[in-house]
Amino acid sequence: MFAFQAIIVNKVRTILSLLGITIGIFSVISVLTIFDSMELAIRKSIDQLGDDVLFVQKWPWAGGNDYPWWKYYQRPEASLQDLKEIERRSQASQASAFMFQVQRTVKYKSNSMEDVAVLGISHDFDKVMSIDLAEGRYFTQPESQSGKNVAMIGSEISEKLFAGLPALGKEMKIFGSKVEVIGIIKKEGDDMFGNSSDKQIYLPANFARKHVDINEIGTSILVKAKPGVSNDELRDELVGIMRSVRKLKPKSEDDFAINETSIITEEFDAFFGVIAIVGWIVGGFSLLVGGFGIANIMFVSVKERTSQIGIQMSLGAKKFFILFQFLFEAVFLSLFGGIIGLLIIYILVLLSANFPFSLILTFNNILIGLLVSAAIGLVAGVFPSYIASRLDPVEAMRSTF
Repeated sequence: MFAFQAIIVNKVRTILSLLGITIGIFSVISVLTIFDSMELAIRKSIDQLGDDVLFVQKWPWAGGNDYPWWKYYQRPEASLQDLKEIERRSQASQASAFMFQVQRTVKYKSNSMEDVAVLGISHDFDKVMSIDLAEGRYFTQPESQSGKNVAMIGSEISEKLFAGLPALGKEMKIFGSKVEVIGIIKKEGDDMFGNSSDKQIYLPANFARKHVDINEIGTSILVKAKPGVSNDELRDELVGIMRSVRKLKPKSEDDFAINETSIITEEFDAFFGVIAIVGWIVGGFSLLVGGFGIANIMFVSVKERTSQIGIQMSLGAKKFFILFQFLFEAVFLSLFGGIIGLLIIYILVLLSANFPFSLILTFNNILIGLLVSAAIGLVAGVFPSYIASRLDPVEAMRSTF
């Protein structure tokens, strides 16, 4: 009761005390919110690749300052023959597919789109990666094997190239050849890396490779593990198959890479770990200033209410009650400042519709904000509260401050 009265009476002092903590909590939690939301969006984008899918490629994804690119450059690209051998020999895989991508101009009558992502895929691609069609159908086995001039296109390609007209059954030009649209992929929007099936065209690999030298571009073999088979088990099997196919000697290095999404997530884990530390350092200075501000205000408060403390002691108030009274005031001030900081962040999150990714104020970050606020108030208020509880009742009542 006494603590609340002191807070209400000294409004200006209370506001100034809150300001440091509010700014500190806002700084720390806003940084954590932005990067937690970014991390969530990135992980969602990476998860679309499939956490049970391995990628047999020329280049390893793991980087670093000692990345021997000159050695990897000499490796051969993954080939359709490699895919056939994996399909024939693998016991741990559920499905495998071949894929490559090029940028090309596509045309329909007088309309054209430049630098469109054109993907050549083998028949089982949809068994490895999800393709959600809004209209039409997937390639048939004969179409994939013969390399028929058919295509599935993204929603953005459908809307822009065909100017809002029904695209299904129409013929567009890719590589200078007519290609029939047999499927339209459901709209999904961009991921964190700016990629989206909305802007892509899928062709049978056997058709696309008639117009593209696949030995000169990046190719991939995607291998999906069977249920219950770990990535490590599948990796070991693929290494054995690929070394046999490439006829590598026992002591020779692999001339291929087997990548998985965990490589990317580990890189981002390290990055976001550093960012979190930077956020705490930046916000920590504000929190430190806020803590000193509350401690200073509490010392002033003890001095102002010395005679009141003496009266309370003379009426039987215990030292613990006096200590708790001032400690509660310090914690309440700090906690209230933290709540204001969190409220500001929450309002900004609600107004962040045009942000590159969705901002989410998580329960963990709210809890961190509240606990840090309370801890700062506790630390800042301990010494002033202890001094107040140790005052001599007679000397305190004589105070005329």
